[in-house]
Amino acid sequence: QVQLVESGGGLVQPGGSLRLSCKTSINIFEFNDVGWYRPAPGKERELVATINVGERTNYADSVKGRFTISRDNAKNTVFLQMNSLKPEDTGVYYCAARILSRYTWGQGTQVTVSS
Repeated sequence: QVQLVESGGGLVQPGGSLRLSCKTSINIFEFNDVGWYRPAPGKERELVATINVGERTNYADSVKGRFTISRDNAKNTVFLQMNSLKPEDTGVYYCAARILSRYTWGQGTQVTVSS
């Protein structure tokens, strides 16, 4: 069974930075893409950023220029570097890995941006 283990959440002041990690239990190349999602008003979850097997990235407009998604294939790990954090970035961040139309979700990691 595929598992995703997230880490790196925490409490940070506005303007601060955090780096989230998502480690997959199988070879990361098995997935079409891996990404991060968070709850949003009116939605269960919204896309924050994804990276595919060719390392093509996709970002929500609200995080462009502030967040960077990357991957370490040797460690089967995807990272989300979050800079210039804002209070509205607060929430539980979920890692998701996709094979065709099937998603596997992590347990989530809490990010709180507050002074």
